[in-house]
Amino acid sequence: MKSPYKLRRRYRRRDSYVTTLQRLYEYGTSRYYDRRMNRFSDGTGGYTYQEFKETVDALSVQLSRFGISAGDKVAILSQNCPNWTVAFFATTAFGRVAIPILPDSSESEVSNILSHSESKVIFVSKRLLAKVSEEARKKLRLVIDIETLDFIQKDSRAFRCDGWTKEPAPDDLATIIYTSGTTGAAKGVMLSHRNLTANVIAAFYAQPADKNDRWLSILPMAHTYEMALGCLYPVLVGGCVTYIQRPPTVTVLLGVMKELRPTIMCTVPLIIEKVYKNSVVPTIAGSRILTWMKEHTPCLLHRLVGKRLKRKFGGRLKFFGVGGSKLDPTVEAFLLKARFPYAIGYGLTECAPLVCNAMVGRTRVGSIGVPSYGVEVKLGNPDPKTGEGEILARGANVMIGYYLDPERTLKVLDYDGWFHTNDVATVDKDGNYYIKGRLNNTIIGASGENIYPEEIEKVLNDFDGVSESLVMERDGKLVALVKFDDHFIDWDQASEDKWFEKLQNAKDSVMEFVNKRVSKGSKIQEVDAMKDPFEKTATQKIRRYKYKDSHGDEPDANKKS
Repeated sequence: MKSPYKLRRRYRRRDSYVTTLQRLYEYGTSRYYDRRMNRFSDGTGGYTYQEFKETVDALSVQLSRFGISAGDKVAILSQNCPNWTVAFFATTAFGRVAIPILPDSSESEVSNILSHSESKVIFVSKRLLAKVSEEARKKLRLVIDIETLDFIQKDSRAFRCDGWTKEPAPDDLATIIYTSGTTGAAKGVMLSHRNLTANVIAAFYAQPADKNDRWLSILPMAHTYEMALGCLYPVLVGGCVTYIQRPPTVTVLLGVMKELRPTIMCTVPLIIEKVYKNSVVPTIAGSRILTWMKEHTPCLLHRLVGKRLKRKFGGRLKFFGVGGSKLDPTVEAFLLKARFPYAIGYGLTECAPLVCNAMVGRTRVGSIGVPSYGVEVKLGNPDPKTGEGEILARGANVMIGYYLDPERTLKVLDYDGWFHTNDVATVDKDGNYYIKGRLNNTIIGASGENIYPEEIEKVLNDFDGVSESLVMERDGKLVALVKFDDHFIDWDQASEDKWFEKLQNAKDSVMEFVNKRVSKGSKIQEVDAMKDPFEKTATQKIRRYKYKDSHGDEPDANKKS
């Protein structure tokens, strides 16, 4: 790989030109016009870059004919597909504002977003059309089928041909992304053209790609992580993106990857953790030879299993990006020893999203890496004893603010332009950052020490039989909510007497396991079992606020009839 300095010299003109999505659009479609841009995993659909440009230009004209002008809001509610990118660029490249909506949003969330953003148009897939209520549809000028680009609904009175477009400036609003994160209250994050293009360029210097690279897109395009790195970045380098038309379960994903043989993909930890726990671990445990190698030649074992894992993922993978939440340290340690081409990214929607990255070959277990290209990072008010402080970020990637919410904006953006992430971290002598937990999740122990639930949850999730967990304070005690693996605790047997005994033994084992491995102040006093999986965000973070007062799902043995 060429040095970052040489790369920056070579691409200086490109970087200074691509400052808006309109310029990114013109650059990509003119430079790579005859190359394949996207398609479905079965080889159907999609566009070349030239066909993409023709479709986007024509669609923008149609929007203008219905009076949809620069500055107007256009919503997109759909699963990943080639026309998602068409809708996005027909909006943003002509000065309009895109309102991406996550596919798993509820009907009320969709209605609230459409209302709050004052959207005039929505591109929606047929399978998600039911989430757009009749009341919400009455306020829209156009409802467009994203799969065919045909009108589902149109206000004929609006056919005035008076819509105007403009070439957006770098600091013009490009998109508003609504996120409730893990804290509950929805926020409309305003991202400018500069925010998004700065992130695309930062992604290039983190992991250079070119027109020969193949992306596999599995995360929601309405989330900034996939939008920036899996939708916009390929346009900069002329790459081809493939979409899966089925839910990306591990089985489906591995089958597609074996056939497609992608070089780049962005994922969340859950995917590789499932592969490790459900495939790698049982394979080693079920083989006498591999078990012997684990004990006597672990380096050779890791190389051998690592090569098999690469073949499972198609054999050509050069970048397996993991972001959205923290990767299990045990899994990461294995990937590192196996020389699997994984990378770690850290960011937030408010930063479009990249803040830090640990690239392939430069990862350190537990670290989110170093600041991304063009981003300043520092720790605010670091503790002189522990070195812990809040991560602050500043750069061209930091949002304009929260839509129609200046009060909330002022809480996270200071007057010097630093964005306060609410994440507590430390930094080592080489500039690598390590997240400890969320500032608003921190629990103050009896001796005044900071207790980070996320640190305890890492240990909990290492227990064989625990699928996921959540630690909170309740009545002055540390309580762990635990979701056991289905094979470990069978809830269908909850009516049987011995089931309660088995459940209690499991809870006692978990408590003993954890308390032997954490500090005195972080020991848990109670374990509650959850029957159903935790409710999560698009990047698989548990929505903590939903379980603030939860006491688990387990039935009371004393009330059993």
